[in-house]
Amino acid sequence: MTSKIRHVTIDCADAYALGSFWSQALGQPLHEDDKPGDPMALIEAAGVLFVTVPEPKTVKNRVHLDLQPQDRTRDEEVERLLALGATLVDDHRKPDGTGWALLADPEGNEFCVERSEAERGE
Repeated sequence: MTSKIRHVTIDCADAYALGSFWSQALGQPLHEDDKPGDPMALIEAAGVLFVTVPEPKTVKNRVHLDLQPQDRTRDEEVERLLALGATLVDDHRKPDGTGWALLADPEGNEFCVERSEAERGE
């Protein structure tokens, strides 16, 4: 028998608030029972669980998410995520269209935005 990854769990200061950001970023709803102030929030379709912990984030993430836009370009997705509250940490986009953008969510967790499948085929 083997195991499977049930959730990727992200420690945070406010599970509902951070879960809400990622719910909008991924276009997937929070679990129907989640509400403000809950110690956990789940985006079931994405397998991502947010858990409120007392310790603040202090260093770079050892594990991070790489997002690939499905219905827009990488640059359009970066702009959308910035409007949702993400911040640009480091820009690895190149003039020839390759590369990625390193962003952080509202609590400082780093994630990358890569080129869409359509952009990769160009």
